Amino acid sequence: MAESKTTYTDASVEDYLAARGSEQQRADCRELITLLQKITQQPPRMWGPSIVGFGSYRYTYESGRTGEAPLAGFAIRGRDLVIYLEPEQAEQQALLPRLGPYRVGKSCLYVKRLADLDRSVLEQLVVGSVAETRRRHA
Repeated sequence: MAESKTTYTDASVEDYLAARGSEQQRADCRELITLLQKITQQPPRMWGPSIVGFGSYRYTYESGRTGEAPLAGFAIRGRDLVIYLEPEQAEQQALLPRLGPYRVGKSCLYVKRLADLDRSVLEQLVVGSVAETRRRHA
């Protein structure tokens, strides 16, 4: 069975931020660190080479494969910031139109700049995602 590449590492979050993205992205990342740390009550730490994660949970797929992932996190991907969350619940879906410009992937929210977003909506999305992940993987 293949090992997950997204595992906790001892790499420095500050070194990651310093080496990636623009000054605006680094400022946005620092704001995300404050928000995600407040919501999860966990410090930031690197998961794999490029995800800043907060807290963790264990999961098991139907195949029996298990692993560990951060409760919430983000990464710099080119010109986008990727915020990892679970926006699948009806309450989450209802918030998305009020967020501002974004694209969504399976468990990712792609944004250009935090300045374009409604921060209270973003916070509600993250709070809902963390609560749902904790509920599902308690």
